[in-house]
Amino acid sequence: MEIQRAQEIAASPVLANVLHDGVPIYIQHVDETKGTARIYPLNEPGNEKEVSLEKLREH
Repeated sequence: MEIQRAQEIAASPVLANVLHDGVPIYIQHVDETKGTARIYPLNEPGNEKEVSLEKLREH
């Protein structure tokens, strides 16, 4: 996923359909410098992790 699109999704009040390894996720924050995003699975809000933007897919 491109950095700009990830930032748009993170800033939007509308939940986008984004997947990480086939799992629906929520993007909390995007780090432009590292090319990563802080995410969590929609069904596990306590399971936060930082992943490469390359691993995210908008469905």
